Amino acid sequence: MFQVPWSEYSDALWEGLLKTLSYTAAGFIGATLVGLAVALLRVSSSRLLRTPAVLYTEVFKNVPLLAVIFLTYFGLGSIGLKLDAFQAGTLSLIVFYAAYLSEIFRSAIKGVHSGQQEAAEALGMKRISTFAKVVFPQAMRLALPGTNTMLVDLLKSTSLLVTISAAELMSQGRLITSATFRALEVYAVIAVIYFVLCYPLSQGLLWLERQIQVGTPLSVRRRRRLRAAKALLAQEVTA
Repeated sequence: MFQVPWSEYSDALWEGLLKTLSYTAAGFIGATLVGLAVALLRVSSSRLLRTPAVLYTEVFKNVPLLAVIFLTYFGLGSIGLKLDAFQAGTLSLIVFYAAYLSEIFRSAIKGVHSGQQEAAEALGMKRISTFAKVVFPQAMRLALPGTNTMLVDLLKSTSLLVTISAAELMSQGRLITSATFRALEVYAVIAVIYFVLCYPLSQGLLWLERQIQVGTPLSVRRRRRLRAAKALLAQEVTA
């Protein structure tokens, strides 16, 4: 053990780490946007809109991510649609995790009590305004635990992109192993790096989830207003 000259491969590991974070950020942002759009189609009253959304969700929920990666990188390339490793890897993560996030968002939207919408409509609010200002903020709180889990899982799943030589951490680990023939040491170090990435992220998201559950606003501006209101209330009580 510990016979790999890590100083010689530090640049490669750093490059792999940045690539992993890039795949994670791009994949999660894209999957969140697509998943939210699919969820809105799922809760639509129109069957014409719901049907393709249901088909999309069911297909990608029941297909392995590795198969999606191969279809995106090799399959599309065979019909003339060439994507580089970053484009294919990011697209694979987006379409795969959007299916799961759409289910999380759909459940969260459905989880908001119908009385909330009825009360907003009774106050004269339009349908779009009711969803944006009443239903959606509450749904996002309900969706936060599942979304956090998907983010950590997506980060770990970037390791599957080693199959298309995506230059992320696992790909760099494979190259280092080929050069040093020290598979146990190299992959143990790669596993530790993933743990160092995922554990603080999961704990930080868990802390955020607890903060949101006790009523802390997401917006920095609203948090400032809340602190100012509490301070003013304390001054009045003291007086």
